[in-house]
Amino acid sequence: MSTANLSRAETAERSRSIEVLRYRVELDLLAAVDPGVDTFSTTTTVEFTSHSPETWLDFIGARVESVTVDGTAVDVQYDGARIALTGLRESSVVTVVAQGDYSRSGEGLHRFVDPSDGQTYLYTQYEPADARRVFPCFEQPDLKAPFTFVVTAPRGWEVISNQYVDRRDTVSDGQVVTFAATLPLSTYITAVVAGPYHRVESSWQRGNLTVPLSVLCRASLARYLDADTIFEITQQGLDFFADAFDFPYPWGKYDQVFVPEYNLGAMENPGCVTFTEAYVFRGSATDAQYEGRANTILHEMAHMWFGDLVTMVWWDDLWLKESFADYMGSLASAEATRWTQAWVAFANRRKAWAYLQDQLPTTHPIVADIVDLEAAKLNFDGITYAKGASVLKQLAAYVGRDAFFEGARRYFRAHAFGNTTLADLLTELSGTSGRDLTSWAAAWLQTSGVSTLALERNDGGGATLSQTDPRPHRLAIGMYDFDEAGDLVCTERSEIDITTSRTPVDLSDAPLVLPNDADLTYAKVRLDTRSLTTVENSLDRVRDPLARGLIWSSLWNATRDSELEAARYLAMAQRFSPTESNPALLTSVLSNAPFAIEHYLPESARADARRRWLEHTWNEMFVSDSGAQLTWARAVAAVATTDGGRAADIRSILDGSAPPPSGLSLDPDLRWALWLALAATGHADDTDLHAEWQRDDTGSGRTAYLRAMSARPEVAVKSEAWASIFHDHSLSNDHLDATISGFLAGARRDLAAPFAEDYFAAVRPTWRDRSIEMARRVVTGLFPRDTNLAAADAWLAANADAPGALRRLIVEQRDHLARDLRAQEFNSGFGTRTPSDEP
Repeated sequence: MSTANLSRAETAERSRSIEVLRYRVELDLLAAVDPGVDTFSTTTTVEFTSHSPETWLDFIGARVESVTVDGTAVDVQYDGARIALTGLRESSVVTVVAQGDYSRSGEGLHRFVDPSDGQTYLYTQYEPADARRVFPCFEQPDLKAPFTFVVTAPRGWEVISNQYVDRRDTVSDGQVVTFAATLPLSTYITAVVAGPYHRVESSWQRGNLTVPLSVLCRASLARYLDADTIFEITQQGLDFFADAFDFPYPWGKYDQVFVPEYNLGAMENPGCVTFTEAYVFRGSATDAQYEGRANTILHEMAHMWFGDLVTMVWWDDLWLKESFADYMGSLASAEATRWTQAWVAFANRRKAWAYLQDQLPTTHPIVADIVDLEAAKLNFDGITYAKGASVLKQLAAYVGRDAFFEGARRYFRAHAFGNTTLADLLTELSGTSGRDLTSWAAAWLQTSGVSTLALERNDGGGATLSQTDPRPHRLAIGMYDFDEAGDLVCTERSEIDITTSRTPVDLSDAPLVLPNDADLTYAKVRLDTRSLTTVENSLDRVRDPLARGLIWSSLWNATRDSELEAARYLAMAQRFSPTESNPALLTSVLSNAPFAIEHYLPESARADARRRWLEHTWNEMFVSDSGAQLTWARAVAAVATTDGGRAADIRSILDGSAPPPSGLSLDPDLRWALWLALAATGHADDTDLHAEWQRDDTGSGRTAYLRAMSARPEVAVKSEAWASIFHDHSLSNDHLDATISGFLAGARRDLAAPFAEDYFAAVRPTWRDRSIEMARRVVTGLFPRDTNLAAADAWLAANADAPGALRRLIVEQRDHLARDLRAQEFNSGFGTRTPSDEP
């Protein structure tokens, strides 16, 4: 194992002998504007106590220039990942002067040059262990300490960190910004942002506490920044959490910075939250996008307590922050903002992520066994986030909301600025609820897998509820019947506890029975035959959006599991999508349908299904109301990458010779989505795409141009893209993604198939030579989607000694392919189905 891949065992040993007292980190970023300068000066002074005469600091950078221990220069012992420290006293002061590398991968200190105006922007991103790419440190979450950051930067730049600016000194060629010392923090949530960012300010007040707020983005995006909307959500969230947690916001200020080429949705650095600038909408945005952004804002805000104030000891308990933040984000959205249907999006979209992850052979318990940092990197997944949040929602119902929140308050008070494990949280929740949560934790937090609930109606009345992989559930069964207006409404709901594989239940003779009504538990649901028939004829008559969301989820899971034919799902998607009023559900259905076509239908059925779906989305784009029109337009662009039947019409809209649908704004992102469709089907050449790039010579425009150029269905284009992916290490994270997605775009799988052998030969060297973030994109993005599993099986057999994280990715991609092949075989036994077909 490389010394960069820290293990749980060795960090636990280090924490037993080290206590960190404080850090002072000095970064010289003056030369960041010079593209010929690839490194920056970084100086760390760390004070700590030690029970051992030797330890190490973590650092991944260009070089270490000097190490001083207690005022004495010592020989540099540096292997590229660790700086050895020897001859330590009980109390030591170590200063390391080094050169760090500017990043293009989004890990460490990322540098971006805005093509719109040539301005340079910097930001840091560390989770789980990339602070060591910026400054030497003890890179593990349980060694918290106060940090003082001192940043030298060009004059006129905004320089932001976790704390307030304590002083700002002018030097001949720039400024030196010294920040106040932070409260104790883990290394991974420290942050520095620098550049000519545009800033908007506001504040939030509760009693005697006033929290300054600011929102920042690149100057070229300032005209798109809807800061007032962001401040509104922020203030609503701070109100909600102030009441819920009864622990004053501890971090002084609250900056939110939207940054370019970001690998995540957002990161909870206390006092300096960073977001992907995809949340700065360059044109029209759907309600689903605004709802998603609000949820992310509130998710990160919840981390100010869950994760930042109280932090897990090691990444095994990552759920202690991510599951709570995911749960609290939806709860706060539903109860404190205008997004009152946030639980609908959670039930249908977030839990779909969890169900997918939990059915892979690499699934893991919510409380996972994380042996090293590579494993930690891959555990930011649907189980840790969405399954964990689902289980917490159950827990809140199980112990009672008041007991749940009082337990959280006690947890914060007992462990503020410290580190915890599962046992610490259960102690507080057991104390407030009076329940022993040991068996609950064993069933839900320490085991893996997802149960499937199915209702079987008995001939003589009543029914049996079965579950696979039995667990204790508290759930509701909703009985839906038609009212006088012809709508399907819940006429009766019963809540029951189940623990075994089969449970008798009493039912009315309702045309639709929905197990897990109100989404109280975490489980897939199968509809009984009569209920499925009712849904197939009358899904649009179900008035409750959460019930519709659970039904759509049930239909999709049955399709993925090859229990409902894909053509039948597509017929319902086509029939009922035009009347789906919930933006999150509509977005989900319009995403799932083309996925089902490309992955679950046999090849012989795809062309006709694409054509019908293209015509459906095209027609709806012209007749849908303004709230849904953009969603439909994006759906057109998605399916048009695989079917060129509307290529001439799309080109006419883009070149202005035909009008777009009334009310539809052709913003830059939508234009690029349509140009990508033309490129992938061979209806746009490099001249067309270059002209569009000149029209939109921005950061997003350049990325979209690269994607479209790689999408053209030509052998030479695919060969060039392949070579660029594996050999051009100057590609940024976004540009690498764009090249991969362009390489795979469209229906011409035959153009990618010849590269399968090269892929399996290259993945292990790629994992060795690239950062884990960049390697992961290559490994998952380019996995061959051909029609046999033999190559993946051969690689796994021949590479038993490969890094565990790499093998996990290959195993997961193989499983996705195996699911596709099972579905294609299953669906080959059915004819195509049109929306007019009777069930």
